Amino acid sequence: MSESERWLSVEEICAHLGVSKETIYRWLEKKKMPAHRVGRLWKFKSSEIDGWIKAGGAAEGHSEKENDS
Repeated sequence: MSESERWLSVEEICAHLGVSKETIYRWLEKKKMPAHRVGRLWKFKSSEIDGWIKAGGAAEGHSEKENDS
C-alpha cells in the first residue's frame, strides 16, 4: 500500500468492485472486509480490498458464526 494512496468512501468502493452498498455493509457486518472507521464513516484502501478479494475474502460460503452451531 502506498502512503499516498487515498482513502475511498463506501460509494467509491462500490464503484470499484461493482457491487451495491448493501453488499458492502453486509461484508462489514460479518467483519470480513478490511475497512477503517473514521467517525461515523467507513473508509477503504483499494490495495487492501484488492488483496482481500484475491485471497477469496468475498467468496460465498459459511461464516464463522454459522459453523459454531
